[in-house]
Amino acid sequence: MGDYRKLKAWKKAHELAILVFSATECFPSTERYGLVSQMRRVAISAASNIVEGVGRNRAAETAHFVRIALGSCTELEYQVLLSKDLKFLERDLALKLTEKTIELRAMLASLHRRLVPARPTPIAPRPATLIADS
Repeated sequence: MGDYRKLKAWKKAHELAILVFSATECFPSTERYGLVSQMRRVAISAASNIVEGVGRNRAAETAHFVRIALGSCTELEYQVLLSKDLKFLERDLALKLTEKTIELRAMLASLHRRLVPARPTPIAPRPATLIADS
């Protein structure tokens, strides 16, 4: 695949990770090892899995790591929602994080579709013809 830094999905994931680090600065200190740590870890995971997949230089392996990054994005989306509902994030910042996460998920889904070759639809076997006893 080449250089991960040229991938738009990686650039978005990197920007999202930076935004998550900034957004979680204002969380209560009691969440330092809880939600803050988890959100930061999952944001890093999304970008890191893209990097690791590209580093494998095989489409199937890259697709595997892109799927993991997709899961990280979904996890982050929930953590943003939880943070908003707990009043750790202001509504506008939560909305921005959610939009960027959804945008990244769409990019990753598109990348995954390009990496995984379309499988032909198997032709269903015809049911055996029943022969009536005469």
